[in-house]
Amino acid sequence: TNPAFKEVLSRIESHEDCRNLPMISFLILPMQRVTRLPLLMDTICQKTPKDSAKYENCKQALKEVSKVPRTLFSVFKKFSNFEGLQCDFLALQPFPLVSSSRWLVKRGELTAYVEDTGLFSKRTSKQQVYFFLFNDVLIITKKK
Repeated sequence: TNPAFKEVLSRIESHEDCRNLPMISFLILPMQRVTRLPLLMDTICQKTPKDSAKYENCKQALKEVSKVPRTLFSVFKKFSNFEGLQCDFLALQPFPLVSSSRWLVKRGELTAYVEDTGLFSKRTSKQQVYFFLFNDVLIITKKK
């Protein structure tokens, strides 16, 4: 519902690096890759000679890699009652960061390249941004 967020998302999706793909396609891609791992391992097992010492390793790897999608699906089912991720501009609205149902999944530092297009010039600057991915929200910050 936030027009500024929609504008930023539209600009990101139209960037040449994204090949005009919508954000949802990038969110689904890792899950698609994980579900293909057992198929790939099964193909490797089929191509490995059964009398080879590597065959048993292939079978064990197939067994283990087949657990990954099942585990992920069970986690998704656990959280299927979530109504979805909420996107807010935190500077405009108070946000309760500490919650009993929220935990940190990943955090990290990235370099963001920001384009500033003026009337007669185009300038690119670098900014260090910090991402905090929680189970239900992504927070992007800058150091003051």
